[in-house]
Amino acid sequence: MPVLALDTSAAVAVSLLADDGGTLASRVVHEERRHAEQLAPMIAELLAETGTDRTALTAVVVGTGPAPFTGLRVGLVTARTLGLALGIPVHGVSGLDALAAQAAADLALAAGTEVLVATDARRREVYWARYRVVAGVGSEAAGAGTTRSGADQSGTYQSGAARQVDVQLVAGPGVASAAQVAADGHLAGAVVVGRGASLYPEILPPTAGGPVDPDPAVLARLALLRSARGDALPTEPLYLRRPDVMPPAERKRALG
Repeated sequence: MPVLALDTSAAVAVSLLADDGGTLASRVVHEERRHAEQLAPMIAELLAETGTDRTALTAVVVGTGPAPFTGLRVGLVTARTLGLALGIPVHGVSGLDALAAQAAADLALAAGTEVLVATDARRREVYWARYRVVAGVGSEAAGAGTTRSGADQSGTYQSGAARQVDVQLVAGPGVASAAQVAADGHLAGAVVVGRGASLYPEILPPTAGGPVDPDPAVLARLALLRSARGDALPTEPLYLRRPDVMPPAERKRALG
């Protein structure tokens, strides 16, 4: 039965997966400010393209960040609303976890290899975490169907189960300047991936062929793998930074 996965931590991205982890369809729009307008129509289009009724979904997987508050909230609220309406579980997975697992699969990293993930936190900082590859089962997706691409979105249809890889958190997550991450020793001996590395290549040299943004299909595969062994998969957002706007503190009453 199909699983819907979505992520709004970077681009607006949606994937539909078979229960064996194979990708049925994917779509991504590189849009930083119109998450709410883009996400619901993308989900509807993806279900229509694959002939999937939303009542057939067995779970929803959502990226929990880290990311700015507004964009991340759109994905989380949408996932929770779908889960509540359909009576199905909603699983949360960090985009940093997904990037590390995707790097392990794409680069065929051996168990024990360590991966430093750095994504764009703006303000000349990166969100970062360091992982160790701990498991890899299955095989690469066998056979690809039609691929469609455009100026701002693409869809890929695949058959067969994709390789499932899990990772273990070694350090982080945190938010800091790229220079601070390197100075703290998190770079040493690690494969480096993520958009944050691409933004600061002279400090965090990215590994060739590594992923840049989280893939919701990888989020879903991690969720399926971890759920099967009984791990908790909360949907609490991972912000790592206080919001820019805070409610004013309550004034203390003067004693008369």
